[in-house]
Amino acid sequence: MVQLTMPELSEDLFPMTTHHHHHHEAVAGSRELPMARSMCWHCQSEVTGEYLCGQCVKVQPLSKELDYFACFKIPRLLNIDEQQLEQTYHELSRTFHPDFYSTKDESEKTISLGNSAFLNSAYRTLKDPIQRVEYLIRLEAGAVKDIRSNPPADLFEEILELQEDMESFRNLSSDADSTEQANLRQKLQREREHLEARQAEMEKALRAKYHEWDTLQSQNADPGEARDQKNAVLRSMQEILSNRTYICNMVSELFETTG
Repeated sequence: MVQLTMPELSEDLFPMTTHHHHHHEAVAGSRELPMARSMCWHCQSEVTGEYLCGQCVKVQPLSKELDYFACFKIPRLLNIDEQQLEQTYHELSRTFHPDFYSTKDESEKTISLGNSAFLNSAYRTLKDPIQRVEYLIRLEAGAVKDIRSNPPADLFEEILELQEDMESFRNLSSDADSTEQANLRQKLQREREHLEARQAEMEKALRAKYHEWDTLQSQNADPGEARDQKNAVLRSMQEILSNRTYICNMVSELFETTG
């Protein structure tokens, strides 16, 4: 399966500050997130959603029930404000990054590592449009399996022929007729370009579904009717993603075969 990866995040995203204590108090007061427990793990004071305990100023573990959208305080939409996403990421990073807890006790170090790992995973997922929709589908349709790799029905025969051509190309010996090899290579390259164009069409169709989903999320329709409509859009996006994954795999295989 083709993996879509994000570039490594620079350590420059986590500037150090000498005003550690006061900085944390400012951030904690400005935002709240669901915490793992209602009482501080250290002093047992009530915790109502602050990142840091209001009494002992110890960092608190995020709730395991927290989803990525809620982590960034944004609704479950597919067209999101990426600038706001990045801004919130930097803000939370300055609260949770382990560098701030290097001199703290082991409990705080462990909590900061867990919170930071969750934050990084959430940011990478929501930053990438494809990973974002895959995550939303898993979130909204709990019974739906992960995105599988299925060939588009209308390309089934074409893909069978393409697989035969790739096998023939691989089986050509180094002393085979150069004209035959060149012709077959050109044919495979044309097929790759055709599949890349088809992938672009799928991604355009997927973006249209993003708009459908966001519109449904913004409407105050009957809950039952809205759920049926949302499920239909989720299934449609899942099918497009499944076909797209297959096409991506085929394009990668063509690259590897023809060099």
